[in-house]
Amino acid sequence: MSRANETVSKVFYKGSTDDFIVLVDDVQILDKWRNDSTIPLVDVVNGFDIFATNNHGTQGILERVANSSLENEFGTSNKDKCIVEILKKGDYQSSLARENNGNTNVANGPTFQAR
Repeated sequence: MSRANETVSKVFYKGSTDDFIVLVDDVQILDKWRNDSTIPLVDVVNGFDIFATNNHGTQGILERVANSSLENEFGTSNKDKCIVEILKKGDYQSSLARENNGNTNVANGPTFQAR
């Protein structure tokens, strides 16, 4: 999805049964696309995946959404159509990805062996 300390840009859509997220490249391109649908979708999204957070809001763990969830929410499992709906009706959000600092469970002891 992204490397540590990179900005994660996404569009969050609060559905009736689940929360959906589509990753985007840039808010300016998203805004231009919202006003000019002739801009190719490939220029807006960061991959053609839709994620669900299992009703844990914008900070939930992202899981790829099942086609049945798309059918229930959008009336279709066509990802392109669902992505368009999410981009049109969702809220743009940006956050800094957390840095991975390795093992932080000190109860495990050191990760090396002294000789």
